[in-house]
This record gives sequence, structure tokens and C-alpha cells, in this order.
Amino acid sequence: MHAPVHRRIGSRQVFAIAGPAMVANLTTPLIGVVSTTAIGRLDDAALLGGVAIASVIFDCLFWLFGFLRMSTLAFTAQSLGAGDTREPTAILARGFIVAGLIGAALIALQLPLAAVLFDLMGGSEGVTRAAKTYFKIRIWSSPFALANYVILGWLIGQARANSALSLQVVINLVNMAATILLVLIYDTGIAGAAIAALLSEAVGFALGVIVCRHYADSGFAVPYATLLDREKLLRMLAVNSDILIRTAALIAAFLFFTAKGAQAGDVTLAANSVLNNFLLVSAFFLDGLANAAQQLCGRTLGARDAKGFADSTRLVLLWGLGFAVVVAVLFALFGPALIDFMTASDDVRRTARELLPFVVLAPIPGVFAFGFDGIYIGATWAREMRNLMLASLAIFLGTWWALQSFGNAGLWSALMASYVSRGGLQAARYPAQFRATFAKR
Repeated sequence: MHAPVHRRIGSRQVFAIAGPAMVANLTTPLIGVVSTTAIGRLDDAALLGGVAIASVIFDCLFWLFGFLRMSTLAFTAQSLGAGDTREPTAILARGFIVAGLIGAALIALQLPLAAVLFDLMGGSEGVTRAAKTYFKIRIWSSPFALANYVILGWLIGQARANSALSLQVVINLVNMAATILLVLIYDTGIAGAAIAALLSEAVGFALGVIVCRHYADSGFAVPYATLLDREKLLRMLAVNSDILIRTAALIAAFLFFTAKGAQAGDVTLAANSVLNNFLLVSAFFLDGLANAAQQLCGRTLGARDAKGFADSTRLVLLWGLGFAVVVAVLFALFGPALIDFMTASDDVRRTARELLPFVVLAPIPGVFAFGFDGIYIGATWAREMRNLMLASLAIFLGTWWALQSFGNAGLWSALMASYVSRGGLQAARYPAQFRATFAKR
């Protein structure tokens, strides 16, 4: 244990974490772009809709357990700020145990899980058949995917952003290369895309364990007394439970969005799938800055550095606005061409172009949604984040109900309302949280 150290927080510190995270995150939505394009070139809306539904299900299913990355990152950063050099290894070990248990449960429950999820999505017969083929293969990647959440959170929490970048890029490149090889060259269809995802997560986990062992004190040796520390376990359980509920509310909004698109027909579902790739690009880009917020706010809170915490908040939001404007302009200029590239269907192209303005505007409110998510996670203000997300979900559903007569445009309007409320509510609560946190001794 060493004394906490207060370090000046500037743009350099922000981008030491955000820069590598942005590069890694930008390769992540490319998986969706490659998968969508590979299946889309087959010129079958049902197959494209199938990979869209299956991908959304896995994104949401794994995302539900995103607390593994978030809490690991926050607790590790806070330990680093407090000068505790032993606790991070215990945090990593606890995360691996939880990830393994959840992954095994998902595999064991895959049949009833698939039945419930596909019934909720309500796609056409052709779409559902294709999606089930993808699901039954990729579900076996669950333990690897969840353990990779822990690894990435731990590396970023220790400010090892370049190592996290390298690992994420390897996972994504393996996925994209395998998708192209299996789907376009060996003509394995949607099953090939699922095999590619499974292979990439397994490779990433193997490399991640090697990297973590290199950085962990005394390898992976953690005394049982430290690993099973009652106070630490209870705190982890409380934070993880709140983040789980918050994430479930966020996922509910996106599942509702996807389900309503599926019920509107294969063309609408496929168009929304194409546009969702734009949202993923902007979201993961802004999430790079959110990663910086998580690490810096966690570290400065652990060091009891109120000024550093406030500086981290200000810099993340200011840089986020700048990047959001750039992304919005790029979407406006190149959006139509990208839509045409991702699908060969004229009906899907026309529908997607009509809704392009929504994804052009999305990065602006996204700055505050993602930025404050990062701040709240780093500070482990999990209960407050949970409550505000539940309020945002209510606003989303209320907006959809009021605008449902406008069809898919009303659905997209509700999604934008959820972005605005998610960031706005957290921004309004932030001053009180800051005062309460740093008033404590």
C-alpha cells in the first residue's frame, strides 16, 4: 500500500486512455459492418434481418453483464488512485469467477433462453430461422466474451490502455477476417458469421490471460482471505446489481426498438440494421472518452482529489462535443454512399436514406449520455445511475406511445428522446453527487 498521489489532469491524460480506446472501439462496429455487408451481398432481406436480430440479441445479452467490465475498471482505478497495489489482482480474480459462472449458465440455459428471446423479437419465419442458426453456435462464446470484459476493464483501470487496444484489435480483426473467409469465400452463410465470432472471443481470451499475468503482482496468486474479503464482496455485489438493473433498462429500450422494427416488416428491420451500424460507430467512438472518464474519475476519487475529478469531467465533455460535431458532419456527407455499400436491396436503401437525419443528429446528445455514464461508473455512483436510467426508459416509452402513429420515424424519435434524457438527467444530478462524495472523509 502506498500513499495516494494527486496528479494534474489535462487533455494529455484524457487521450492517453481515450485515444487507444477510440481506435479499439472503432474496429468493433466494423464487425457489424463486415457481417452486414457479407450477408447483405447475398441480396436476401431475410438473411440480413436474421443476422441483425441475432447480433442484437448477443449484443444485449452480453451487454447485460457489462457490469463485469464497468465495475472491474472502476474498482481497479480506485485502488490505483488509493495506492493499493495488491487489490487489483484480487479484483481480476473475482471478475473471472463471476464471468465463468455466468457464461456456463448461459450455455446450460440456451434452449429456453432462445425460445423466449426469439418469441419477444417477433421476426418473420425466414428471419427467425436464420437468427436461430447464428444463436446456437455463438452462444458457446459466452464464457470467453464475458471474461474478455473483465480483462479489458482491468487493463483500462490500470491505465494500460495500449494493451487493451492491442487485445481488442486482435479480437476484432480475427472476427472480420474469419467472417470474410467463411461467409464470402467458403459460402457458409450465417453459420460462418457465428463461428467467426466464437473463434475471435476464444483467441482474445487466451491472449488476454497472458497479458494480465504479465501485469499482475505475483502472477495470479491471490490469498483466499483477500479474494473472499466480505466487505469487498458486498460492495462488488451492490455495485454490480445496480449496474445490472441500469443496463437491463437500457437494453430494454434497444430491444423494444428492434422488436418494433421487426414487426414493421423485413425491409424496415433491415434498414434499421444498416442505420444501427452508424449509431455503433458514433457510440463506440464517444465511449472511448467515456473510458477515460471511468479511469480518471475512478483514480481521482480513490486519491480523494476533487479538483482532478472535476477537471476530468470538464475535459471529457468538452472533447466529446468536438468529436461529436465531426462525426455528425461525416455521417451527413458520406451516409448515403455507406448505405448503398452495406446493402444491395433498393427498398432497404430507400428506407434507410429517409431516416438518415436521425443518425446524423445522434452524436450530439450522445456526448452527455456516454460522458456522464463514464463519470458515474468511475465514481461507482451506481444506485443513482440506475434510478436515472429507469426514468429515461419511461421517457422513451412515453415518447414512442405519443408518436407511434408516425411509424418508424416515431420510433427513431423516441430513441433520440432516450439519448437526451439519459445525459440530461445525469448532468442535473451531478453537482449534488460531487458535493456528497468529496464531503466524505
